[in-house]
Amino acid sequence: MKIGARAGLVEALGIEDPGAIHITGMGLAGCCLAWQRHFRGQEFAWADDDREGASSRMAAGLINPVTGMNFSVSWRLGEFLPEAVDFYRRAEDLLGKRLWFPLPVWRLVGEKEWAKVSGKLEGAAEWVERVDEDVPGWRAAVVLKGGGRVATREFCEGTRDYFAAARKEAQADGTRVLCEGAAGLMAGRLGQHRCAKGEILTVRAAWPEDRILIGGGGWLVPVGESCFKAGSTYGWEVLDGKPTPEGRARIGEILRLLGGEEFEVTGHEAGIRPIVRKSQPVIGALADGRVVFNGLGSKGSLYAPGVAERLNAWLEGEAGIEGELDVAKLG
Repeated sequence: MKIGARAGLVEALGIEDPGAIHITGMGLAGCCLAWQRHFRGQEFAWADDDREGASSRMAAGLINPVTGMNFSVSWRLGEFLPEAVDFYRRAEDLLGKRLWFPLPVWRLVGEKEWAKVSGKLEGAAEWVERVDEDVPGWRAAVVLKGGGRVATREFCEGTRDYFAAARKEAQADGTRVLCEGAAGLMAGRLGQHRCAKGEILTVRAAWPEDRILIGGGGWLVPVGESCFKAGSTYGWEVLDGKPTPEGRARIGEILRLLGGEEFEVTGHEAGIRPIVRKSQPVIGALADGRVVFNGLGSKGSLYAPGVAERLNAWLEGEAGIEGELDVAKLG
């Protein structure tokens, strides 16, 4: 039984039926929504402006189960992680390319951090594989399970190619789903935002490729063939897609701390994280009747698949929007 989502859209749009679904923006959010509709045999159209600074295509795709200075388990991890893994594996089969790379996450902890982190180990026990206290230069390494990386660029580019025939202009009588990322937030779509510019270096080096390293305010992610992505910076004032010398210098410090002195820089990129609150996404109808899916922040690879599924269920009138995700409750 359909429980009111369609009715809400009908009232907002002032028409008898919301009509076709048109996805505006094909970063992680838009691509995941496209696949969730495809998996269920539902039609859609899409468009993308290929803008500079889109974070999805340059992101490392890091999934880290326990995050931040406070060593906190990611929001609703036990629910969203298995959904994400299943989703990427389904997309892999159809695209014919590997997207999901499970890897242990080594959270490197210094002496000053140890008291706080060690006090939180019990609360994160489900995701802690072991604690290694014999790590040169660090007090300990907390080895976490459930982590890995998503090949976000390959996923987004592969998705756009796979659904190329569905790329078209929006229909006047259709439902516009805005998956615009930072560009939409900076345009004032949801009022105040917390978007942040981040820079990433790609390097080649002879370092271990069997783990993700996090520590010292940054991370180091192996991406294959002796290449790594490292980052990231946070810039709050100049929100563009342009790399900076300052960003390169800062990530160089992270690289030397986590990897070593010997590396060759092969790429330097910048993107803007779409943040409206604590890296938790929002979905639902705007006042003008359009629908929004935004706010993935730095954890889009983890949350985009499951949130896209929930959004699609609401669009089809099969479920309501959970309060934690509802854009109407933002702020």
